[in-house]
Amino acid sequence: MRHLTSPSHRTLSSLWTRIWLLGLLLTALQATTASAAPFDPLQEHHLQLDTRQPEIFVNPFNYSVLEDLSGTLTLQDVQQPRYADRFIPGSRIATNMEHPGSAYWLRLTVEASGPQPQHWYLELFDSHINNIHFFPSTSTEEGRIHTGADWPFTTRPYSYKNYLLRLPVSTGEARTYYLRLQSNSRTSFLSKLRTEQGMAEHFQTEYGLLGAFYGMLLIMLVYNFCLFFFTGEQTYLRYVLYVFSCSLVFLSEDGLGFQYLWPSHPWLNRVVEIGSAPLLLLTFGYYVRQFLDTPQRLPRFDRWLWAVVLLSVAALLLDALWWKTGMGMGLYLLPYGMLFFAALRVWQHGFRPARFILLAHSLVAVSVLFLILRKLGINTFTNTYTVYSMNAAFVVEVVVLSYALGSKMKAIQDATLKAQHRLVKQLRKKHDVQGQLVEQLRQNEELKDQLNSELENLVAQRTEELRRQSETIVVQNRELLQANGLLALQSAAIEKLNTDLQQDLQKAQTARVLSQEVDFGEFSQIYPDKDACLTYLADLKWANGYQCRKCGHDNFCEGREPHSRRCTRCRYVESATAYTLLQKCKFSIVKAFYAVFLLHTHKGSYSAQELSRVLDLRRATCWSFSQKVVDAMRRQAAEHPTDDSWTHLLLDDTGTDADDSGEEEVAISPQANRKTDTWQSKEKNTEKKVG
Repeated sequence: MRHLTSPSHRTLSSLWTRIWLLGLLLTALQATTASAAPFDPLQEHHLQLDTRQPEIFVNPFNYSVLEDLSGTLTLQDVQQPRYADRFIPGSRIATNMEHPGSAYWLRLTVEASGPQPQHWYLELFDSHINNIHFFPSTSTEEGRIHTGADWPFTTRPYSYKNYLLRLPVSTGEARTYYLRLQSNSRTSFLSKLRTEQGMAEHFQTEYGLLGAFYGMLLIMLVYNFCLFFFTGEQTYLRYVLYVFSCSLVFLSEDGLGFQYLWPSHPWLNRVVEIGSAPLLLLTFGYYVRQFLDTPQRLPRFDRWLWAVVLLSVAALLLDALWWKTGMGMGLYLLPYGMLFFAALRVWQHGFRPARFILLAHSLVAVSVLFLILRKLGINTFTNTYTVYSMNAAFVVEVVVLSYALGSKMKAIQDATLKAQHRLVKQLRKKHDVQGQLVEQLRQNEELKDQLNSELENLVAQRTEELRRQSETIVVQNRELLQANGLLALQSAAIEKLNTDLQQDLQKAQTARVLSQEVDFGEFSQIYPDKDACLTYLADLKWANGYQCRKCGHDNFCEGREPHSRRCTRCRYVESATAYTLLQKCKFSIVKAFYAVFLLHTHKGSYSAQELSRVLDLRRATCWSFSQKVVDAMRRQAAEHPTDDSWTHLLLDDTGTDADDSGEEEVAISPQANRKTDTWQSKEKNTEKKVG
């Protein structure tokens, strides 16, 4: 959590810097009233050492900063006038490295007055600075110290979690020191000067607190892992993962992991630095969601919460690897705020263990506030307790969450016991009901035995009755078989009579047609539709075999039109009406058949008006067609005087080449519809009579 956030944080940083500068101005005014020497906080001032103070905070007006964007300047270069004039007092710039990757030169002038019995040490708070070059002498690079997070821990002059540099101080002499700093991420210039006695006291307090802190985390890790191992409850494992991620974050932040666990592997230190913060957010979000049961209690909010956590984790990784915007701390705010809100809502819904999540969150929020103040350069509250307040807050949070987990487990256990108690009551009631059922079953068994005996007697009586009835049925079956034989003979005779009657009926109908005793309805029964007429005409036309009129070939196949024939040699197609009396007939072929039949029956003396009325056609059409039929009858009488069949008139092809003078059929009038209905009713009556 050491990175600064987006431009809004930089604005906040400048605001707090102005407030701090205003405080310095007020202090300067007070100092002016007490002393004649003026003090300008916007200028670089020597740092006065006083052995009565075991530690002295290095204020921004005590050093100047030069940003080397190219990263190629040397100690001799920065002391030249053109670069020396570019040093900017720390009070006039932000107290952090705004551009990761650039080299920053710090110039610090220390002035010691009076006897100096002890050595002074400069401590840099941020243990993640990648490269540090310390020049104890301004005239030569001899004695230069080169260390940093990119180098093994053994390169540090003192085995301490932070960077510790000894300042060779001379009494009554102002000495200038240069530091060249490089970092892959935004970091601060916060530092302190300590004496040997101050360092000893500070080490004892600091390492004692850190030992207690990590001891608490280790105890919680081992204890909850054992609970998970023996109970198999997944919540304990989630809690172990969260505590483990907390440990990695603090081991990376305070430098103890690099000092004790992986001192020879700077790359591993970098991996832990990048991955611990996203891992902490991920495990904490997963643990709190499952602890609060938000998927069941707040299902809609839980989907957004988990999505925000995952996106924040991804953003943390991208920011640490590529973006390097310093937004790490800001990316925690939204998911942690949503988790706090979820705990509040669940607590309002009656889940009492959620109050522990709220308490732990509040403590961490206070410690994060102190961290933000330090990142912004506000050192009013900076002391040992506030610096390690986050450690203490996390210890309290771990303890509180562990207690909350136990409280939740106890609540679950109580709920389980209540459920078991209710289940026992239900089982007792079920046992009583089962006893009643057993008694009822026993009574049912006795009743069943009684009913079975009665049923056996009834079955025996019924069996005897059925035996007698079966004998009677056998006798009746014999009589039925004889009757069935007689009925079969009668059915065969009736079937033969029906067949003969059907044949006689068909012959009678044909005879009536031939004997001129049929109307159009009866005629339609013999020739009901166009297909029947074309079938009859085709069979009549090619009764003596097919022969192509073009090439004389006698093999054919079916054409596209119904009942037409196509020559297989020349592909000539001849329809059924071609070269017949019905060629180019402009009305229904069924009516044409009936017209030929009527004209032949009446020897051509059937009037066109009467034919128009019967066929419901235009008078001119009937007159034109009757003339063709009369001409065909004359030719038949001349050529075949013995042939008196009306169907042979259909094959007359004398006038097929001439253009017919018939007209198209007109719309059927309502009177014609009524006549057609009369013919259809007559047709049905005739069928009924025949039936």
